[in-house]
Amino acid sequence: MSSNSTIESVHGREVLDSRGRPTVEVDVRLRDGSFGRAMVPSGASTGKHEAIELRDGDASRYNGFGVSLAVSHVNDVLGPALIASEADSSNQRDIGNILLDLDGTSNKSNLGANAILGVSLANSRAAANSRNLPLYRHINDLSSTAAQPRLPMITVNMISGGAHGGNNLDMQDFLITPVGAPDYRTSLEWSFRVREAIAKVLTEKGHPSHVVADEGGLAPFLKSHTEALDVIIEGIAHAGLVPGRDKDIAIAMDVAATEFYVDGEYVLKTEGIRLSSSDLTNLLDDWIKTYPIVSIEDGLDEDAWDGWHALTSQCGKNVQLIGDDLFTTNTERLRRGIESGTANSVLVKLNQIGTLTETIDLIDAAVAANYIPVVSARSGETEDAFIADLAVGTAAPQFKVGSTTRSERTAKWNQLLRIEEELGPDANFIGLAAFTR
Repeated sequence: MSSNSTIESVHGREVLDSRGRPTVEVDVRLRDGSFGRAMVPSGASTGKHEAIELRDGDASRYNGFGVSLAVSHVNDVLGPALIASEADSSNQRDIGNILLDLDGTSNKSNLGANAILGVSLANSRAAANSRNLPLYRHINDLSSTAAQPRLPMITVNMISGGAHGGNNLDMQDFLITPVGAPDYRTSLEWSFRVREAIAKVLTEKGHPSHVVADEGGLAPFLKSHTEALDVIIEGIAHAGLVPGRDKDIAIAMDVAATEFYVDGEYVLKTEGIRLSSSDLTNLLDDWIKTYPIVSIEDGLDEDAWDGWHALTSQCGKNVQLIGDDLFTTNTERLRRGIESGTANSVLVKLNQIGTLTETIDLIDAAVAANYIPVVSARSGETEDAFIADLAVGTAAPQFKVGSTTRSERTAKWNQLLRIEEELGPDANFIGLAAFTR
């Protein structure tokens, strides 16, 4: 039986993301007039186990990056089926199941994860508006583990390399996390101060500070990866803050090791060395002992399960080890990690799995197993701030968006400012407890 909260129309279109490449945007309107819109992000360093992002492959149009086929699946397959089903938009699981059944594959390769995710997110936003709830509160109702909405600790990109930077650094991101900040607003201001200070330090060392990477971080050509860490420490001090795991500012890294894994070895061209799995583990362990590093993401290749287990055994008690390409927001891969004692944290990216329901299920599974979920943006982002509401609504301990520049990044930071203001005295900021398992 139909109701006012069933779907009346679904419309997809092709728009551009932060890298100027096409992506999918979807509008959903309900019979009561409620409206939801969502845009789908895209990654640069993507794991091979991610759900399939459907591209046209027509070199004569957008150099093959077009998404007109995915858009047609929204308009001609997914939308009509949802309208015909008369499913209640507020029942996100039912909506998700319909979308998954229509695709019929484990990796969304039939209709495309970008088509499916756009519909899934737009529907949830329309449902929240129909219920007259902020999106984060609607999402909170969908989670089985989140007690109350909570503002996360943020991790902010300072220096980029790898697939994001376009410079000589092999490792992908060097970040800070303001562990000593008393509230979200202060954590954002401290992050701004540190980035400005690092830019000044780089300028004084003869490096241009205007070169910006995909996620808004600085992209200098440095002589080594440790120089990037040293520059960040210097920048923290220049900003009038104290580096340290339990001080003002700690350091995080996204190694993205799969990107420089070649023929069984990890090739660091910056230093001109080739490392075995144990060599890279020892190198990271040395850095953990030398610098105030609290988090390392993708320290080894996406399929190096034995190496990951050894990395976890050696470093997991001292630092957060995040699986991104290792887990790809996939509950089955996460369960394998949990059962084998591999990593202790999971990166959460909506487009790696393809529906909101599956994403929330992953977060719930991580929390239940004492793994830390870190909600993250992609390098190819949009002005859609959905993931800010996702982080707050699921009470995710940590949030990773990029740097404090570029509007597709600041859209998310600004949404958290609005939510913090809306929550007022009830705004619960997790602080240093974000790294407690």
